Amino acid sequence: MPPARPRILYVTDLAYQARGRRYCDEDIFLTSRLRDDFDLALCHPRDTVALMDAFDAVVVRNSGPVLAHQDAYDEFRRRATADGTRVYNPLTGKADMAGKQYLLDLTAAGYPVIPTVDRAEDLSLLPEADRYVVKPKFGADSMGLRFVSLDGARESAGGDVLVQPCVDFAYEVSFYFVDHDFQYALYAPHTDRRWQLEPYEPDDGDLEFARRFIQWNGLGHGIQRVDACRAPGGELLLVELEDLNPYLSLDALDDPRRDAFVTAMTASLHDFLAAHDGTRRAPAGLR
Repeated sequence: MPPARPRILYVTDLAYQARGRRYCDEDIFLTSRLRDDFDLALCHPRDTVALMDAFDAVVVRNSGPVLAHQDAYDEFRRRATADGTRVYNPLTGKADMAGKQYLLDLTAAGYPVIPTVDRAEDLSLLPEADRYVVKPKFGADSMGLRFVSLDGARESAGGDVLVQPCVDFAYEVSFYFVDHDFQYALYAPHTDRRWQLEPYEPDDGDLEFARRFIQWNGLGHGIQRVDACRAPGGELLLVELEDLNPYLSLDALDDPRRDAFVTAMTASLHDFLAAHDGTRRAPAGLR
């Protein structure tokens, strides 16, 4: 009898409506390819806790902003941590998975990020700007994001939001990693068409910038996206480090690069399962 294939519970919200993107298409494609190596079932984030005990691992992908199902997500994290459930990406991420406090921490530590504060008395630490960006510490997908004046920033900065200067950037660029391995980069050359992404060929300096944040986050396995902007001085500044369920924009890649990503993700999942073999109880169907 051939050995049993690993069973994966793939968490996604196929009905989630994202501006300029179809998340469901990406997950339909990915699961169609991952089925070559794994037995897969798809579920909505609100169904994860009820189903996950029957699987070898839970893969969290395009599940939409956690704010839309915060209660279910909190219970999932609690149960998965208590039961030793294998979750990919692991729940130890320090970036968007844990809110946006990391932007404050990285600013204070001198990392190349868009300068960020959360208190009115710290606004003087930011570069002067005509406008400021205010966003919730636990926001996602631009939910709750506002552009305000300096006075508006003073009124808003009460500790529960982040305040950043508006940066007149040349373009936004994203670097995609599986585990600690760089896969590809995409950018939006037209600032008025944010979701029209094109392949970007990073130089050594770009990759050094992106890898610095991957190393800081310390995830041994998983998919991460480093979002940055090219500032007026030519340097890159971190916009966001997405380590929970980064959209991958696979439709912007050619076939060889898309195939290479699938190969890397498949190998990562096998390595992840092997690294955690025996660390949790057997799925219900195997007891």
